[in-house]
Amino acid sequence: MTKLTPETIATVKATIPFLSENSVKLTCEFYHRMFRENPEVKEFFNPAHQASGAQQGALAGAVCAFARNIDTPENLASAVSLIAHKHVSLGVQPEHYPIVGKHLLGAIDALLDPAPPEILEAWGQAYGFLAEVLTGAEAGLFADKPWEGFKPFRIARKVVESESIASFYLEAEDGNPAPAFLPGQYLTVRIPAADGTTTMRNYSLSSYGNNDFLRISVKREEGGHASNYLHGELTEGGLLDVAAPSGDFVFDFERGDAPVLLLSGGVGVTPILGMLHANAGKGCRVDFVHGAINGASHAFKEEVDALVEKHENLNRHYRYSEPAEGDEPDSTGFFDLALIEGLLKPDTEVYFCGPKPMMSLVHSALNELGHPAERIHFEFFGPQEELLQCPMH
Repeated sequence: MTKLTPETIATVKATIPFLSENSVKLTCEFYHRMFRENPEVKEFFNPAHQASGAQQGALAGAVCAFARNIDTPENLASAVSLIAHKHVSLGVQPEHYPIVGKHLLGAIDALLDPAPPEILEAWGQAYGFLAEVLTGAEAGLFADKPWEGFKPFRIARKVVESESIASFYLEAEDGNPAPAFLPGQYLTVRIPAADGTTTMRNYSLSSYGNNDFLRISVKREEGGHASNYLHGELTEGGLLDVAAPSGDFVFDFERGDAPVLLLSGGVGVTPILGMLHANAGKGCRVDFVHGAINGASHAFKEEVDALVEKHENLNRHYRYSEPAEGDEPDSTGFFDLALIEGLLKPDTEVYFCGPKPMMSLVHSALNELGHPAERIHFEFFGPQEELLQCPMH
């Protein structure tokens, strides 16, 4: 493993003020250069996230975090795990790292117009160190996968779950059983892109404990190429290219019989639902709280109600922000501190996923209540600073 010298560390850390002030400019320049000179890597990236600036912002946050923690890499363990799982799900290979490094250094050089040689040399060494860490982590994950790359799965069933969410039951075309996975993990699917190439998306597995099929549940997003393709173009009997399950937002079965609080909002229910299934009939108490706009947008209500009715350890609470006539939620409004506090014990393991405003509120409430950080688990695609600063309205 490459060891960074004190001089390299000092030089990289000295660039933090510049990076903080110009991080989005840097990442925009980086993506522009890379997609122009190496278009073959475009399939690894979501065009919608590029257009909205979300991808640039997430990378900017990651670059700044790396610079701040370059002398304490142990602080980056959770980020490394998240990135490694994502890279493996997309099929990122070691040969892709030099491409990224070349264009990252080119972007730094362009923004400093030109960068002093010692800065480019230090960042080159720092990036090499990070690449070694990631490729090492990814090699172990690749080795554990039940198959390499993508393989075809047939749409056995397509079920409408709400006004915007549909579930796809996937069976391997080769007839093999569905692979084992951990509750909370996701699948990567590969679909045709608008320009005739392909693009990839991650969708959480919304089922658990059945080896006959894999189930993903997808929200149809306005203008979303992948979600509209799945909803509008794929029918029962159609084929979908699927990579093996990935992801490190998973339920920890080693935590014993401690109480569990599962919080979800909107389509964020998908990984949480798998965790609910995994705990049905277990020795721990599980409180499942789901937030939706109204009954029409509430997916999986009947499925959850049936689980709770069957298993004494499961409890559920539905909160609607804008209930329609005839809706009968357990409470109304947004998630708030009082709701969470009433369900929390000191040893409760909390898992949550949903829209950014909901997650921001839950995260803030748990911190305000002093809940132990090691008992808080969440799925959030983006820099944590964005979660902490996300406005509620």
